[in-house]
Amino acid sequence: MSPRKIVFAAGGTAGHIEPALAVAKEWRRRFPSDECIFMGTPEGLENSLVPESGFALENVSKVPMPRRLDSHVFRFPLRMWNSVQQAEAIVNRASLVVGFGGYVSASAYMAAKKLRIPLVIHDANAKIGWANRLGSYFTENLAVSRPVQTSRFSRATVTGTPLRQDVHEALTLASSDWSSARAAAKKSMGWDLSVPSILILGGSQGSMWLNNEIASVLPALQAMNVSILHAVGNKNVVPLNSGNYRATPYITDMATAYLAADLVISRSGAITCSELEALGRFSLFIPLPFGNGEQALNAQNLVNAERAVIVTQKTFSGSWLISHLPALVIQALNTPLNGLVDDRDAARKIANMMESVMKREGM
Repeated sequence: MSPRKIVFAAGGTAGHIEPALAVAKEWRRRFPSDECIFMGTPEGLENSLVPESGFALENVSKVPMPRRLDSHVFRFPLRMWNSVQQAEAIVNRASLVVGFGGYVSASAYMAAKKLRIPLVIHDANAKIGWANRLGSYFTENLAVSRPVQTSRFSRATVTGTPLRQDVHEALTLASSDWSSARAAAKKSMGWDLSVPSILILGGSQGSMWLNNEIASVLPALQAMNVSILHAVGNKNVVPLNSGNYRATPYITDMATAYLAADLVISRSGAITCSELEALGRFSLFIPLPFGNGEQALNAQNLVNAERAVIVTQKTFSGSWLISHLPALVIQALNTPLNGLVDDRDAARKIANMMESVMKREGM
């Protein structure tokens, strides 16, 4: 079989990029001679995550969807046209385009449609983003992490969310003995096994708002009989570690942190929720108050399983946390030790879909 060119369109946040990388690695394992190229934008996390994973990255101009009637509305058509032209140069002669959402995907989808290149789309969010909704009119090859009830994705193939390698490996090891896996993770984190452990996350970039709320009640948190690890974000000021509280810009071994934590306090991005479904015990989610409402929906599977609660950003505060934390810890400690969902086959299922599409196209 002669080498083929596969273009992965995924950019902006880890929620789009990490599943794409997992699928690209599965594809490279199956077809090491194929050329796998990522398409992104200059501003996204893909500029660090993709090269670190050993894949080529080519960028196009970012074209955000205007959300209000201002000058951006009038510039949008020309900016989109320019971005699509750039995308055409990247996907030209590709055998397949695989999209995972984000701003870059809309340009990739339109370029693929114009050049008559087969297209596969996966969406990890419970509420489908505008770029993937657009792309769904260009292909029937649609996949979702969990069933959705609206849009053309209501008849998509349910594959689960492709997991990062460290999460995948941790899930494989933990599945045979969750109790031992969680105890080993706590020891690895340097946490006392007899003390409840809390992991605080602000998303891939950190959350200045959440950091400030935690800082406002830090003495009260340090007075509690808990262990706390707080990921504040690479660009944010790291508080001094003291007593039971540790802060870090970024957690490199997230899989171990998930396994070790009894309670996770976090935003509810699609990837965070899928990783907590795989390895987490109990979560307090504070969805982002903007966007199209997908973060609250992403967490619903865990809420329905009594593995999480949601509180709005308007309601949450440092003082709210202090008053509710004892009850949350009790709820977390009464949650089963096993993970909720096993998505280890997700990347394989999407790669199977890709193979099936290419066989139908004679490639």
